[in-house]
Order: sequence, then structure tokens, then C-alpha cells
Amino acid sequence: MEWLDRMNASIAYLEEHLDDEIDLTRVAQIACCSPFHFQRMFSYLAEVPLGEYVRRRKMTRAAADLQIEGARVIDIGLKYGYESPTAFNRAFRSVHGISPSEARKPGAQLKSFLPISFKITIKGEAEMNYRIEKKNAFRVVGVKAHYELNIEDNFAQIPEFWAKTVQSGALPQILGLLNQEPQGILGVSTCMNGKDFDYYIAVASDLPVPEGLDEYIVPACTWAIFTCIGPMPSAIQQLQRRIVSEWLPSSGYEYANAPDIEVYFEGDQKAEDYRCEVWLPVTKK
Repeated sequence: MEWLDRMNASIAYLEEHLDDEIDLTRVAQIACCSPFHFQRMFSYLAEVPLGEYVRRRKMTRAAADLQIEGARVIDIGLKYGYESPTAFNRAFRSVHGISPSEARKPGAQLKSFLPISFKITIKGEAEMNYRIEKKNAFRVVGVKAHYELNIEDNFAQIPEFWAKTVQSGALPQILGLLNQEPQGILGVSTCMNGKDFDYYIAVASDLPVPEGLDEYIVPACTWAIFTCIGPMPSAIQQLQRRIVSEWLPSSGYEYANAPDIEVYFEGDQKAEDYRCEVWLPVTKK
């Protein structure tokens, strides 16, 4: 499977550069997707954030290097990108539970994390309702926040941004601008390239942009649009995981160079029958 081969090739690149600077953009290019999409796919498939996986693999190798006679702790730390002994000690202890110097003692208990190899099993335990639609470019208007690309941090930061927006009273103003499809409040991750991105809480609108709000043009794209039913945020997080691990590998599609979009409709988001949508930008392989 070509998709699977690309994901495993990206892991091979990571392994080759554990003692060098890892270029996340290059890793994503090998997997034929954006850095944001690669980190998301990795975390869903491996069930561990990419940053934590890299840290575990580096510290596994560092533990082996510490057994080499004459090797200095400071040199091993520098080899794996830690410029201070304190930072290296903290990273090593977070994985092995002991310091680098303690790891050299006879009988020291160490942990070994082997390289990941992706093998996809299509479960199909429950149906996923989706449709494929081509959409022209459209404009969204709302509030935005800028983030460094770090999926594990972003998963916490973005819900905080939503809470802050609700508390500020900005949502009624944003919803008052809604006059185009899709008819809902949108979460838009403009994260196709680079190491940072903007996240918008917005609506589709062609009205003038009020002071204090921002606009963004969503490019023309083909979208795989999935229906999500269930309480937020658990239902949408579970669906996103299934899209990446079950649907995407066997779909005949891959990520396109366009934002991820979530569409939230009116209703009680904690209800078992609450309905929203996930828009995945796709292109035929």
C-alpha cells in the first residue's frame, strides 16, 4: 500500500536523524502531507505524540551510548540535541526514571523503545457516514489565534481559545455575519505549510469585516465531509482518529493542501445526539 510505504519511509528518515536535526517539513514531504497533518496522523496511528516518540527513541540510543567505555555524559547529551547537562538529565530521567550517571551503574534498570513500523488493520467496527464534495473558494470571518505547530500542545491550546472566545462575548457578533454555506460556526486550521499556523473561529460570510475581526479565504478544494454524532469533544476526537486510522488508508484519497475544518451546528454540544461535521481536504492518489 503506497500510503503505508510513505508513512514507514518517514519513520526511516526519523531514525536516520535522531542524532541530527530533524526537519519536520522533510518528514511530512516524505509522507506527502503537511507537517500538521503528519503530526496528527502519527499521533492517531502510533497512539503517542510525535515529540514523545522522538524523545523515547533518542533516550533509548543514549542509554546504549552510556555503556561505551570512556563516553562522556555531556557529549552524549550534545549528540542528541541537548545543549545543557540539565536538559539532557531531565529528558533521560523522564524516559528511564534514573539519571544518565545512574544508568552506568551495574544492574541499572533501563527502558528500550523500538522503532515504530506501521501496519494498518482496517477494523470497520462501526459505520462512518461521509460524502465527497467539490467546493469553490469561500471567505470566513471571525477571530484567530496564532500557534507554533506542536500537536500535543495545540490539542490543549485550541479548546482554551474556544473558551476564551465564548467568555469574551464575541460569538454572537461572529454568528451575525453568517450568510453563506456552510451554515455553522467553523473551526479552521490554516496549517498546510511551515512550523506555525492560524486557527480561526469563524463563519462563512461575504459581509464587510468588522473592526477587531479577521478574514481568511478557504481555497477551492475537494472535501471528504464526515458526519459526527455525539457529545463534544470526545465524539469528534474519536471520529478524527477513525478517519485517519481506518478511512484514509483505504479510501484512494490523501491529504490535500487546504485547511482542516470543523462545522458546529446549533444544539446542545453535550447531548448524545448532537450533530457536527469534519471536513477533510482530499485529493485523489
